[in-house]
Amino acid sequence: MSNIELFILALSLSMDSFAVSIVVGMSYKGKSTLKYTEPGFYFGAFQGLMPLFGFFAASLFIDRIMLIKYFIAFIILLIIGGKMVWDSFATKTDKMHVNPIKMLLLATATSIDALAVGITLALLEVNIFKASLVIGITTFCVSTAGAFLGNFFSTKLKKIALFIGGIVLILLANKFLL
Repeated sequence: MSNIELFILALSLSMDSFAVSIVVGMSYKGKSTLKYTEPGFYFGAFQGLMPLFGFFAASLFIDRIMLIKYFIAFIILLIIGGKMVWDSFATKTDKMHVNPIKMLLLATATSIDALAVGITLALLEVNIFKASLVIGITTFCVSTAGAFLGNFFSTKLKKIALFIGGIVLILLANKFLL
């Protein structure tokens, strides 16, 4: 796999994290600039580690992983997205509260594809450590940019941004289920 192919793979894997980071960025009003890197760290770490797990677990657990991975991502994203849509109709204008547990759940749900990629990479002649590093760094950068964008849109659009963000998570959940 060439470096360009690896970067394109990493960029495509980071798109789910980008969409979720936009939603997360909506909750960062008044936060320091360093706070915007939080989704990058969570999503970058999970996107970087999941291919390693997939690569090394491919021979041991491939049948079990393939049966449940998308269902788990579907449930997590559907619940969080549904709550965001519900909150967008509330009379109070508070945004989604992001805490470490919610970030871990979101990072897990958005990195399921990276786990599957790791399983696939086990079949190819690929330096899995280099691939995981490129995927993690790319996702960090893309997710951090998404958090900045989410904050910008949130201050301009408020409730509609929360509603759209919830719909995006629900659509991602349905993508995993299908």
